[in-house]
Amino acid sequence: MGIGATAGVAAVGGVALSAQASSSSPSSSSDSLTFDPDGYSKLTTTITDTEGTEHNVTYHFWKAITYVANPVDATYQSLIVSAPVEIDGTAVDPTNAPILLANSIGGYLPASVADATEVGGGGSAAGGGTPPSGAAPSGAAPSSSASAASNANGNTNATGGATASNQLLALAAGYVVIEPGARGRTLKNSDGEYHGTAPAAIVDLKAAVRYIRANKGLIPGNVERIVSAGTSAGGALSSLLGASGDSPIYDKYLKELGAADASDAIFAVGAWCPITDLEHADGAYEWNWGTNALSTGKQVDQTVSKDLKAQFAEYQAGLKLRGLDGFGPLTARNYDDYLVEQYLQPSATKYLAALSDSDRETYLAKNTFITFSGGKATFTWDDFLTHVGARKKDTPAFDAFDLSAGENNEFGAGTTETRHFTAYGAKNDSTGLSTKRVAADIPEKLNLMNPMFHLVEKVNDRRSKHWWIRLGTSDSDTSHVISANLAARLDNLGDDVNHLYYWDEGHGANTDPGDFITWIATVTGYGTSKKSKRN
Repeated sequence: MGIGATAGVAAVGGVALSAQASSSSPSSSSDSLTFDPDGYSKLTTTITDTEGTEHNVTYHFWKAITYVANPVDATYQSLIVSAPVEIDGTAVDPTNAPILLANSIGGYLPASVADATEVGGGGSAAGGGTPPSGAAPSGAAPSSSASAASNANGNTNATGGATASNQLLALAAGYVVIEPGARGRTLKNSDGEYHGTAPAAIVDLKAAVRYIRANKGLIPGNVERIVSAGTSAGGALSSLLGASGDSPIYDKYLKELGAADASDAIFAVGAWCPITDLEHADGAYEWNWGTNALSTGKQVDQTVSKDLKAQFAEYQAGLKLRGLDGFGPLTARNYDDYLVEQYLQPSATKYLAALSDSDRETYLAKNTFITFSGGKATFTWDDFLTHVGARKKDTPAFDAFDLSAGENNEFGAGTTETRHFTAYGAKNDSTGLSTKRVAADIPEKLNLMNPMFHLVEKVNDRRSKHWWIRLGTSDSDTSHVISANLAARLDNLGDDVNHLYYWDEGHGANTDPGDFITWIATVTGYGTSKKSKRN
């Protein structure tokens, strides 16, 4: 149980990287929170785009800069900046370029850029840092795999967060790339008190945004065109960052850190397989994967599964969401039809259409549940579940009765490592706790960590209005309805939503990174220059 990842292969273009410093000067680390525009090293890299074309990029690189005046741990509360100045021999002015704010957070674990020496250097405490080679060609394991957490796979870094593919492609497209570190759930101070649990990570990311915006005119890039990106827990935090821009419920936490006096709203969001809406994730998971056995062949406790499914049905009805493209109200009764029609069949159709005739024939012979006629794939929900096979997690998947899930640690506090965060989890605690209720501070922390709070309960007008959301169809780290609900609510609010599923891909997949880079140019209005169209 807890935060994990199903293995999958991301079909991204190979990214080769080499860098040499030609000059350097120390980056600013003072508490003034003023960015030093001259504190960079000049580096050169070679980046291979998704079409196999190599680009020679010269860029200015600022080593780790602390983004708050009163850091709890500057090892994690710092960021790195990369700004291109020459691409393939042509000078580039990054002054008005979009800023890709790419986090490498996975598993709600700590992420540090303190030792990063080049673009793509975002890493984590658990993984010892993931250098740019972590964004190796398709299917390659992270370079820090020897110390990888259990939720890492070929698509992700050592903690299950994003590799550096987006960062490198963005730099080659002429964008500014800023990579923030953030505290995570395992961090403790000398007194044994946890200081990286909720809401530390989102507060840190907001502080990073405030630092960037406060340094308008000094830091390279257009601070009004910040695009966040993240995978898994990092995708959840990217979504939360976009949904909660300038929400006052974070002010006291930001003030304690001495965050810059500036906005923390961002322009657009990129989120891959976001592990979010945690207080409802157990019910959504059982609705989706309740009939699927574990990899051992064992069925999960069906009484618990049915209880949680019932909770999901009630929650879903209360959201009053309408599906995309005129589908109508989304309920537990029709969500399977919605997923099949809106996402799964189109995903399979696109996958099959891209195959050669012989490869398509072979695939269909092995997957007879699919009918491919008139250039369209059709199948049933039940057959799709059988196709995916084993579920990743036991039940409950997130608020484990025995407090073993990573999310239990995410809601730890003080010297208490793990806590329940749902009434059902607390009621059925199996660890011998003296109380069967969640702690009094849990409801507030859930609101601080859930983008849906800012989109449903307290609709935030300062939210991002442009959203790129992706998920693999074979990803059973969370329910498929989590990202679909997020997309539906955003669409219902009138936002621009680009949401699709990758067929047969697992957790962390990013099979269209070039399209994401092009999308950034389109939504930010930066798509007119030749350099910005490179992907």
